[in-house]
Amino acid sequence: MKNPKLAAEIAKQLRNFHQVEIPGSKEPQVWNDVLKFFKKASTLQFDDGEKKKKYETILFQEVHNEIIELKELTDRLNSPVVFAHNDLLSGNLMLNEDKEKLYFIDFEYGSYNYRGFDIGNHFNEYAGYDCDYSLYPSKDEQFHFFRHYLDSDQPNEVSDKDLEALYVETSSYMLASHLYWALWALIQAKMSPIDFDYISYFFLRYNEYKKQKEKVLSLAKSYLSKPELGKRFM
Repeated sequence: MKNPKLAAEIAKQLRNFHQVEIPGSKEPQVWNDVLKFFKKASTLQFDDGEKKKKYETILFQEVHNEIIELKELTDRLNSPVVFAHNDLLSGNLMLNEDKEKLYFIDFEYGSYNYRGFDIGNHFNEYAGYDCDYSLYPSKDEQFHFFRHYLDSDQPNEVSDKDLEALYVETSSYMLASHLYWALWALIQAKMSPIDFDYISYFFLRYNEYKKQKEKVLSLAKSYLSKPELGKRFM
C-alpha cells in the first residue's frame, strides 16, 4: 500500500467513498463502540488458565482513563463525519492490475464515523498481518496520500494548512484505532472460535498506543493552541 501510485488511488477512492450518503443514523460510532467494547471487555471471565493469567494483568482503570482523555482531545478536532469503511486493510482492497482498477470490499464494519478514524486506521494497517508498526507511513508519505484525498485532480495545489490539519486529525484518530481493536480483541478472546492469541494482540495494540501517545498528544495540543486554525478542507 506504500506504492505511491497505489496510495494515490486508494486516497482518491476513499474520498469518493466518504461522499456516499447512506440512509439511517449519521451519528459517528467510534467512541460509542470503544465504550461498549470496554464495558464488555472489562468484565470477562476466562476458564482457560493461561488466558485468565494474562487477562488479570490488564489495568482497566488505566485503559478507561486513556479512552476519556483521547475522546476529549479528538472532540476538539471537529473531524468531519462521513460514511466510513472502518477496516481498510490490505485484504479488503482488490486490485485488477490488467484494468488498473481498485475496489474496496468487505463492509462489515462500515458506519458513519470520523474521517480521521478511517484514514488513521488505514495507516495502521500498513503494518500488515505481522503488525510491524515500523511500516507506518512517514509524514511525507501521509502528505502524498492527503494531497490525493483532498484534491485528486490538483494534488499539488493543496495548501500546507489543510495538510497539517488532516495530519493532526489522522494522527489523533490513529491512536483511537489502536484502542478500538485492542478492546475488540479481548472480546474475541472470549467469543471467537478462531485459534488465535487475541489477548496478546490486545497488548500489541495497546502498547503501540502507549508508545505513540505522547508524541501525538503533544502534536495535537500544539496545533489546537494556535490562535486561528482556519477552515478545514472537506
